[in-house]
Amino acid sequence: MGSTQQELFQAGVVVGTHGLRGDLKVRPLTPGSTVLLETPTVHMGREGQEELTVYRVERAVAHKGQVLLRLEGRDSIETAAPLKGAMVYMPLAALPDLDDDESYWYELQGAEVVDRRLGSLGTLDDLFVTPAHDVYVVRGRFGEVLIPAVDEFILEFDEAARRLLVDLPLGLVDEQSPNQE
Repeated sequence: MGSTQQELFQAGVVVGTHGLRGDLKVRPLTPGSTVLLETPTVHMGREGQEELTVYRVERAVAHKGQVLLRLEGRDSIETAAPLKGAMVYMPLAALPDLDDDESYWYELQGAEVVDRRLGSLGTLDDLFVTPAHDVYVVRGRFGEVLIPAVDEFILEFDEAARRLLVDLPLGLVDEQSPNQE
């Protein structure tokens, strides 16, 4: 049984196995995400693979910043090991609703980032988590710009236009030497 990636989002990637009972070590794409702990099924496949395989989750526990998943039918290290490197997807419908001013990473990734004063900064390419707050990584005409994901700097996300409006403080980007892209 398979599905396509259209109604799914990538939640993580299998980085290895754990123990002899077939547990998979999954690194969530969004650090600290707990959505994999609550889903009854996951969809798995490789990069560029159109059809994904659906697995029922028998066990899911947090473990050292990762999630250990045990899948039905993959109950030994020998049957789990071939899944190393697979992408782990979940149905969009499985995500809990967010407040109006919140967005999931899959919605933000690839969005154009526009500063109120400087105009287009580039594309939102990555995200990393610090103890204080998330940090957005934008790549574009000013090279790599790191923007703290706090209300003071993030003004609005226009989901339809895929545009994140920001108000950066002076000095966060070197305005004298933008890259020529």
